[in-house]
Amino acid sequence: MRLLVADDHPLFRMGLRVALEREGFSVVGEAADGHEAVEQGLALLPDGVLLDVRMPKMDGIAATKALREGGYRGLIALLTTFSEPVLVQQAAYAGADAYWSKELPPEVLAERLRRLERGLEPRLRAPELPRLSPREQQVLAWMAQGLSTKEMARLMGISPETVKDHLVGLYDKLGVRNRVEALERARALGLL
Repeated sequence: MRLLVADDHPLFRMGLRVALEREGFSVVGEAADGHEAVEQGLALLPDGVLLDVRMPKMDGIAATKALREGGYRGLIALLTTFSEPVLVQQAAYAGADAYWSKELPPEVLAERLRRLERGLEPRLRAPELPRLSPREQQVLAWMAQGLSTKEMARLMGISPETVKDHLVGLYDKLGVRNRVEALERARALGLL
């Protein structure tokens, strides 16, 4: 399996290369940032790309999206020390196949890569986006701009109580309890 490794820490990249080659993989390229990873990924077309989530110039999630938009169809695994659910969701939406801890022992990483290649390792799946009504979409957009319920009601030509009904429906579909959570979830899902 031919791999590209992208991480902004040279020692980690070197260690990962040595560990992967010891496990029988061929590391055909290295990148220090997301831009380099995209350029090399699209030029070399490796079987898999291992990306750090946090890198300069372009993070691993943006690089994943750029690789997919550029037509790359190989495996993409994000390696990170950050396990926030929002990042995992963003990785899934960008097109990543896996989101793994950098703390995995090399033999476990190698086995997961092999299983992923054979379709035996579960791939990241983006949760289904909630279906918002046009009114809920408008309320969400105005909420992101900081408008109050009364301001939204005036702009929509409806009562503040009806706006509150739309907010309740929006919160329910997003699985949240308040405006702050709604905006965070909507951003994580790419709705804003």
